[in-house]
Amino acid sequence: MSVARRRKSRHSSGTGGNCVEVADNIPRTVPIRDSKRPATHITVPPTAWAAFTSALRATGKP
Repeated sequence: MSVARRRKSRHSSGTGGNCVEVADNIPRTVPIRDSKRPATHITVPPTAWAAFTSALRATGKP
């Protein structure tokens, strides 16, 4: 996943705390990783990621 263009949540602090990073430039998959363990990642289909983030937004919590 070295070509992945990763981004952190805007809710993540810049101090290196608990950050989830996702990449949005890989076709047909969304790689997700913990910034403290960059060598380890999981991948999910874009539809699953969209459903997950939509459910989070529906709770009204970051």
